Amino acid sequence: MNYATVLDALNDLKKRGYTIDFNLQPDCIKCDANKIRFTPDQFEITEVYRFEGESNPSDESVVYAIKGKDGSKGVLVSAYGMYSEELEEEMIKKLQFSGH
Repeated sequence: MNYATVLDALNDLKKRGYTIDFNLQPDCIKCDANKIRFTPDQFEITEVYRFEGESNPSDESVVYAIKGKDGSKGVLVSAYGMYSEELEEEMIKKLQFSGH
């Protein structure tokens, strides 16, 4: 699927059951509101959408559709490459290889 904006992607994913908002941590993704924490081996990335900034193509955002091994589904929105230095190697590999 192609989406014009990050918001379009998020709205469609939410309609399809991806309702949890995940936050990226150095060694995991988590949602404090739902008390969910997944290490890289506990989730899979089912879809990836990349968006370039309108005024600056280097301002990229990535929307990841994520499904935990427990069946929970959510999204992670990340600025492309912004956190790579802070992440543990296993998390970097998980996020990089999912889009290829």
